[in-house]
Amino acid sequence: MTSTTGRRSARSRIKSSGTEDNDHLNSGNLKSIPKLRKHNARNNTSSILNLNLNLKVLLGFGVFTFLIALFLIYRLVNFTGDVDDKIRRLVTPFPSPKLADLPMFQGEHKESLYWGTYRPNVYVGIRARVQQSLIGGMMWIGVKDGRYFVRHVCQDSDELKKYGWTSHNGRDYGHQVIIDQEMTLETSFLKYRGKNSGYGGDWVVRSDVRTEIINDEKQRIGHLFFYLADEGNNALSLGRGVVDVHESSCLASGSREDVGNWQLHLKSANDLEVHYSGFKTPHIHNLSDLLQETLGDQVRRFGRLQLPDTSDDSANILVFQITARIPFSFDIAFLSGSGFDSSNVEERVSSLTGTQLKDKLSNKENELDDKFINCFNTSGKLDSNTVTVGKAAIGNLLGGIGYFYGESKISLPTNINAKSGNNFISYWPAELYTAVPSRPFFPRGFLWDEGFHQLLIWRWDIYICLDIVGHWLDLMNVDGWIPREQILGAEALSKVPAEFVLQHPTNGNPPTLFLVLRDLVCSMKKKNFSDLEQKKISSFLERAFVRLEAWFQWFNTTQSGKETNTYFWHGRDSLIIHELNPKTLSSGFDDYPRASHPSEEERHLDLRCWMFLAADCMHSISELFAEKIELGKKYSLTSKLLSDFELLNKMHFDNSHGTYFDFGNHSEKVRLVWQLVEDSNGFPSRKLVREVSKEPVLGLVPHIGYISLFPMIWRIIPSKSWVLGKQLDIISNKSILWTEFGLRSLGKTSSMYMKRNTEHDPPYWRGPIWMNMNYLILSSLHHYSKEDGPYRERAENIYNDLRSNLIRTVVKNYQQTGYFWEQYDQKTGKGKGARVFTGWTSLVLLIMAEGFSEC
Repeated sequence: MTSTTGRRSARSRIKSSGTEDNDHLNSGNLKSIPKLRKHNARNNTSSILNLNLNLKVLLGFGVFTFLIALFLIYRLVNFTGDVDDKIRRLVTPFPSPKLADLPMFQGEHKESLYWGTYRPNVYVGIRARVQQSLIGGMMWIGVKDGRYFVRHVCQDSDELKKYGWTSHNGRDYGHQVIIDQEMTLETSFLKYRGKNSGYGGDWVVRSDVRTEIINDEKQRIGHLFFYLADEGNNALSLGRGVVDVHESSCLASGSREDVGNWQLHLKSANDLEVHYSGFKTPHIHNLSDLLQETLGDQVRRFGRLQLPDTSDDSANILVFQITARIPFSFDIAFLSGSGFDSSNVEERVSSLTGTQLKDKLSNKENELDDKFINCFNTSGKLDSNTVTVGKAAIGNLLGGIGYFYGESKISLPTNINAKSGNNFISYWPAELYTAVPSRPFFPRGFLWDEGFHQLLIWRWDIYICLDIVGHWLDLMNVDGWIPREQILGAEALSKVPAEFVLQHPTNGNPPTLFLVLRDLVCSMKKKNFSDLEQKKISSFLERAFVRLEAWFQWFNTTQSGKETNTYFWHGRDSLIIHELNPKTLSSGFDDYPRASHPSEEERHLDLRCWMFLAADCMHSISELFAEKIELGKKYSLTSKLLSDFELLNKMHFDNSHGTYFDFGNHSEKVRLVWQLVEDSNGFPSRKLVREVSKEPVLGLVPHIGYISLFPMIWRIIPSKSWVLGKQLDIISNKSILWTEFGLRSLGKTSSMYMKRNTEHDPPYWRGPIWMNMNYLILSSLHHYSKEDGPYRERAENIYNDLRSNLIRTVVKNYQQTGYFWEQYDQKTGKGKGARVFTGWTSLVLLIMAEGFSEC
């Protein structure tokens, strides 16, 4: 307002001066003209001078204004350019040769892994490791309380008594048991490469159905549905078997560029009734709904629970309903390649079905048993029940490996608006071959989980392990960042709530891939691999080194703290009012209590230790290659600095508690209270809101838990130091971490112990027992039990007791419930959280086998 008035006043003064001159000229007072002329003659000279001066001032002002405008335009253009460059960098792949393109992952290796059970989100699913695959799968009708339900996608709401792989070798064989109410369904998967097989070979799925119920007529009849769908929308052709399965076993056929001609066959010794439907739709991930709608329409119109035997033109999905009186079994065989004359086809089908298939499956199971004993040295160590659970642990982890293709959605910083108006930008289209934490809850790739998965997988199949790690590192962008959660493709996206889809480029995730890389380097130095394996691992590490460097530098720059050589997890929300303690999702520990008031002053102990692991691993890898030894010296220096015991104690050790803590702006006087809070529409609602009754101060954050043990986990504490004795005190104290089921995630002494973080978030890392961290702690105890020092015997005793407790907890739960669990209750030992959590809970097998890092 003031500036507007000023401009108007200036204009008025100029205008007023000109008006007075005109009045004098038009006054008509002729007598005064000679005087005026004389007076004006003097004034005209002055006016001309003033005019010249004003013109110069105006000209100068105009030039100055023009230059300012040019400068602003230049800055605007360059700012826009800077923004565009930042956006481009987010989605620009790292400029080095991809690990997936290494010769070791081509040829025989690639073809041998072409087909697999790579759809972990469904109970039975098969696909190829290619962008647009021919996919197979199975559904069935479950009966509960007299009602029918379609089973297809793994979900807890189905309330199955049990499901999961009892054995799987990760390549060409697996056996699964599913118990749905009173029906038991066993499925077996087998790949076979004959002389006429196409690329990737042939495969078969055997299904055995039985039930204990004989009174309920509905449960005497089994309805199973096997389907094929082409993600490339190529048309599939119906075979003669859909008309009469006794006359011809061929259900469908087609041709693809990758595998050549193919046929799908059904064989059974039982009397089967077969019906079908064909659909043309790109939305394959909605097939469950499509089937349910079709069956519902048939029941309403005709009173029959069967498919209508019709097909859309050029259908890219064919569903075959197989109905029979329980018990029954059938084999679905997929043949590819050439040699499809009648006699040849019959021979090939026979070799993959019936008694020949039974023999092949039995041989594969025996091979798997032998390999299991060889890999994990369990002979004589464990009873048969425990071995069965160990086999299921590795089987479920390998059977949960998936292949995904798609584009991650990357969140844009709040100060950047994309031209599209979206708050995200798409990553480049990418593939990911990875294990998953949980088939029903988390059937996709998680970065920090994957390092733990590979601790088990590398011991089973080093080439599968390297292939998976390579796929993850190939997801790195030009800045060295890897999105922590991979939601690729429509199937994966369909399982994720919208608020968790976007990946934030400022946030990291623990670099756990260094766990497995460290193990590999150690084993190489100890000559634990064959010459061929040694050569291929070396080739992998050499190409991976530049990406690992970029990854390390991304952490070292973006997650660094205010003080030199300190780190904190970025991404905590300092403004949130609904959380008791703002979550640290990027750390992987979610609600584990940190400083109550997030700030750049924070020092996170776990991240410091992860950086030590990364630096130490980079130094070890560099020593394998002569040309990288000089480069490795800087990692050696960083590793020594981050493992400096005195410096670590100065920054994170608390003498009064005898353990290690985070540092930050913290208040213990924090609680959640009910308050009336206005929602986005201005209406009041009652919500839990954080209340701080004492101002925070900078200092150590007094919460004893998993993070307190990180210096011991990474063996930074000298074996003869009294500090080690203090850690053993904390671990073995029942009032802090020790339980008869495993170690709590957070000590009972913590003010946050078992506290909800919000109205809707129960305690997660605030008490329950987690197998991944117990494994790392156990590994550390195993190390100190072998080291000279005053605490050696005590470490050994705690190690033995903790190991027994963990094995007993997981085995007992598996035998009682049929599942591996995400976490275990610290009071009862019962499984909690997600069930069918066969990601890092499968580490129980390494605990059984005492398979720990030798570094």
